[in-house]
Amino acid sequence: MIDLAHGDWSLALRSELGAAVTRLTWSGHDILRPTPEGATHPLETGSFPLVPYANRIDRGRFGFGGRDIGLPPTPGFEPHALHGVGWMRGWTVRQTGAAFVDLVLTAGASADWPWAWTASHSLRLDDDGVGMMLSITNDDPEPMPAGLGLHPYFTVSPGTVLTAPAARVWLTDANEIPDRPAPASSLIDWSHGAAVSSAPFVDNAYAGWAGTAILNHGGHIVTVAASANARWLQVYAPGAGDFACLEPVTHRPNAHNAPSGEDAGLVTLAPGQTLSVSMRIGATGATIGEDR
Repeated sequence: MIDLAHGDWSLALRSELGAAVTRLTWSGHDILRPTPEGATHPLETGSFPLVPYANRIDRGRFGFGGRDIGLPPTPGFEPHALHGVGWMRGWTVRQTGAAFVDLVLTAGASADWPWAWTASHSLRLDDDGVGMMLSITNDDPEPMPAGLGLHPYFTVSPGTVLTAPAARVWLTDANEIPDRPAPASSLIDWSHGAAVSSAPFVDNAYAGWAGTAILNHGGHIVTVAASANARWLQVYAPGAGDFACLEPVTHRPNAHNAPSGEDAGLVTLAPGQTLSVSMRIGATGATIGEDR
């Protein structure tokens, strides 16, 4: 366990469990869902990195560079491949201090991803909160498709209001694969604030996202800000429970199978090229008004 602290902030991370954050607190408040003792899977934690892609690839199959690629299904999410492989592997601590940690993961070409790559994940606490940066470099001699994301589970209560301006939402088919964009109001529009507890089941990507989100808990607020290339926000709000996932991602789910001409966010990295994404989480004790 790696423990970091700065001012009112504290963070714990397990490098061997997919570089997962197991605790993030501010002034005694759990900002991310706390991880139970003895957790053995990243899905039980508070946050983890998504690399070399985010969210689902339909049946783990896509074409790239004249090749037909087939990835094994992710256990529990069959028949799809989910979230890349970074969250399922142990990371190496490159350096750490009282308020920061830098991690690295090197992966050779394999059945899970037929290109070689290296990822870096850095977390830093300061007076204003925590900054997370994730990057991937193509170590392969061939071009490689790439995408990134971060998967935080924010704590919510019955009165928590989420504000996350976005114009559109990707609706999904019966297999949870996006099949068409629609106005955000077709599902739930978070643009002017909506109570998380009153939302329908949501596991959808919001497009045209402004890059910021606010969780108003009444007594305190939590802010999220992502880098400009995180143009989609995957929201997972299951309705029952005490969390909501707000996942900044650089491409929509199943971007690997997007129709020709669609800007789905997936990038092609030349050998040696790097893609990065970042997110900041902050908090304050003052409530803010919601334009509702």
